[in-house]
Amino acid sequence: MTTERRHDIDWLRVIAIGLLLIYHIAIIFQPWALFIGFIRSDESLEGLWKPMTMLNVWRIPLLFYVSGMGLYFALKKRNWKQLLVERSKRILLPFIFGIIAITPLHMYIFQEYYKMPLSYYPHMGHLWFLGNIFAYVLFLLPLFFYLKKHDNGKFRNAISKVMSYAIGPISISVFFMLEIGIVKPQLFEMYARTWHGFFIGFLAFFFGFLFVYSGKVFWQTVLKWRWLYIGIAGILYAIRLFVFETITPGYLMAIESNCWIFGVFGFSYKYLNKPSNILSYLSQAAYPVYIIHMFVLYLGAMFILPLQIPIMLKFIGIVAFTGLVCYLIYEFIIRRVNFLRPLFGLKWKFNKAEQQISILKN
Repeated sequence: MTTERRHDIDWLRVIAIGLLLIYHIAIIFQPWALFIGFIRSDESLEGLWKPMTMLNVWRIPLLFYVSGMGLYFALKKRNWKQLLVERSKRILLPFIFGIIAITPLHMYIFQEYYKMPLSYYPHMGHLWFLGNIFAYVLFLLPLFFYLKKHDNGKFRNAISKVMSYAIGPISISVFFMLEIGIVKPQLFEMYARTWHGFFIGFLAFFFGFLFVYSGKVFWQTVLKWRWLYIGIAGILYAIRLFVFETITPGYLMAIESNCWIFGVFGFSYKYLNKPSNILSYLSQAAYPVYIIHMFVLYLGAMFILPLQIPIMLKFIGIVAFTGLVCYLIYEFIIRRVNFLRPLFGLKWKFNKAEQQISILKN
């Protein structure tokens, strides 16, 4: 089994969270933003949505793939009880806390911006992702531990052999096509709080685990064929953009989504699999920033949208405001206030005496 730290996977998680922030800010400048509960700019930047339509078919599935890979590494060092406790602390606790204390904040800002009566409304909001991940852990843990015990068996060898061919990774798109055929989502990219989002996330999480479980052969394949995958994805995106006006049949979107992701895996494996101090900091910050980013960008929209400045400066201003304020909240509050750390998925910070006791117990 693979034992080394995979810095490229850490980078992908950080990059995906960064893209998520920009994507959510771009929604503010679309004419339909109000329909999905976002503050809406009176002026539109519809041209901004062209690159977003390229991102929106793979940014969330990528996070599910990476989460499945992360579980593989966590499982190697823990038994099932330890893993459940660790995942409950890291995922379930922030999920419940977020529903109660974090997601209502952006609803307050939304209500204030539109002069609506203020009301407290606990809801999942953007944290639906955490609920899905925890459900996948519960459902798949028995299977994953079985695979862990048989890591040199016929199934692993068969997966490794399939993944040695360029078509191997793409072949799993069949399962995503079946999901689309059965669930029939209104739009492929409607993941939040939908059965489509749940099942496509389940598939990505499951195969993310299997890719790492299969050994280095998967990574060698995506490294070797990364330009092929990006090329296929680019052609399918061009067809989606110019022939179907961004909404192609679901089976084509499933292939495009996976090809983008496999190409990204290949390039990240080649260029990002190296340690750095920046990565160490950002990989710790990404999760808390994901949890808080929605109310921060709503706050930025409330302050910046009324300003009499060009619309592109408003977009840039909200991006800068969101990035800076998220950093300040993380660095000077979440990271340093010990009792808050577990509520945002961080480990409790032990003092030196506590560290020594913990080492002696272990």
